[in-house]
Amino acid sequence: MKHTRILAALLGVATLGVVTLLSTSCGTGDKIGSVSINAAGSTGVVNLAGLGGTLQLQVMANYTSGKQIDETNFATYTVTPEGYDDTNTPLPSPPQTLTINSTGMITAVDPAVCVWNNVGTVAEPSWFYTGDYKIVATYRGFTSNPIFIPVASAADTITGQVGQCGPATTTN
Repeated sequence: MKHTRILAALLGVATLGVVTLLSTSCGTGDKIGSVSINAAGSTGVVNLAGLGGTLQLQVMANYTSGKQIDETNFATYTVTPEGYDDTNTPLPSPPQTLTINSTGMITAVDPAVCVWNNVGTVAEPSWFYTGDYKIVATYRGFTSNPIFIPVASAADTITGQVGQCGPATTTN
């Protein structure tokens, strides 16, 4: 009789251990739930300012457990021009106007464009943009939300400063 009770007790402990192991997610796969993209260090409207100006993208793999892993260097990028520049000319496709490398660095290149228009005054500007570049990242079959990048690499029509069109912005 004593051996039967000991065996039952051991089986009970072993079963409890397996149930505990399964309920704590040990032994189960953590899966990617989504992929997100943003301009690293930026908040609000992002602006690629100045010829040669850069923006760093960041691509995060968001796992079902809640963890996030930076996969910027392993993502692929699709860039689509949308809208017009300030002269009502359709935006050209990359590698014109901007380039993006495998590490997610965007660089403004020739031909320079400005997608910004000021409907206010010089003293009190009121800026809006008429075009942007929509960028989507793909990682392991998951497609990110889009990020929209207006470009201000041409000369300002008000001040004439090269690469200073659009609002005075910072990317942080």
